[in-house]
Amino acid sequence: MGKSILICDDEPLIRMNLKSMLGDLGFDEILECGDGAKAVELALGCFPDMAILDVSMPGMDGITAATEIKKKLKIPIMLLTSACDSATVKRASASGIAAFLTKPLRQQDLLPAIEIALQHVEEVEELKEKIDDLREVIENRKIIEKAKGILMERDHVSESEAYRIMQKAAMDKRKTLLQVAGGIMKGN
Repeated sequence: MGKSILICDDEPLIRMNLKSMLGDLGFDEILECGDGAKAVELALGCFPDMAILDVSMPGMDGITAATEIKKKLKIPIMLLTSACDSATVKRASASGIAAFLTKPLRQQDLLPAIEIALQHVEEVEELKEKIDDLREVIENRKIIEKAKGILMERDHVSESEAYRIMQKAAMDKRKTLLQVAGGIMKGN
């Protein structure tokens, strides 16, 4: 696997067992700590590929730590808990948790949860990129449409003729349609 992971649990024995399981799964860098504040500090300083945080810890709990980490890093975070009530599940869900793992943790439960969490984060990031690309296309299209409207009004031409004028100008000047539209809107 060759990935790094942050584990945070206030119980050293659980950390030791989890570290052993993760080592067996191929994680080559396993960062560990025992409280939420230290988890945030480690995550933001070392940039792990993912994190497993205990829900109940003194001081900053796992959900609060996960929320702080997710503000800066786009990594999957799984929560480790011995009991999950509906309020905890709602809080975790609202903070973007990738998965819940229950104690006592079994190694056969760990790999599927990790694989699914990693895949889910990758899919979400791809969707965000597509959304950003689509927003840019829409904004560019708005500029081109406004410029086309200016040409239609100024030169008394049809919509298709205005578009052909812009296309020809783009080819002649070796510019993009968006650059030509921007020039038209500036009055050039």
